[in-house]
Amino acid sequence: MENEQEAASNGQVSVLDRLANACKMVALTGLVIITLVQAWQVFARYILNNSPGWTEPVSVFFMGMTVMMAAAVGVREGTHFSFSNILDGMPSGLQALVRRLLLALTLGVAVLLAYWGMTLALDNWDVSMAGAPIPAGIRYVPFAIGASIMALFAAERLFARTKN
Repeated sequence: MENEQEAASNGQVSVLDRLANACKMVALTGLVIITLVQAWQVFARYILNNSPGWTEPVSVFFMGMTVMMAAAVGVREGTHFSFSNILDGMPSGLQALVRRLLLALTLGVAVLLAYWGMTLALDNWDVSMAGAPIPAGIRYVPFAIGASIMALFAAERLFARTKN
């Protein structure tokens, strides 16, 4: 990620840098929306005595979007939880190989998540979501989109590592 910092200091921002920043903004916006929707739910239920049915499906959708966008950024920045002590204790040649294997595994899992997210979205598109007049399949769209971006970021890191 040092090259990204150098590029940013030179005024160069790549498309993937912009995508990562957009993912951060979507995740942040999702958190704000979830907070507002749940605050409305509490207010409507306990003050107005009229609990709206749409708050749960809306919160679930934005929770999925927030988690998947943040996970994609975590893949790009290498900030996911890991057992770095084990990896750091390996010989450098083995360490590089294991890092490449982990990135390849991340790429494979992300591709599968994207595929199954889109499959579930399409399979459930004709079903109405309980509590809201929107397609039930929409709750799987964030997984397809986020996992696709995650795969892109994993491929970027994998290519950058194998290039060195």
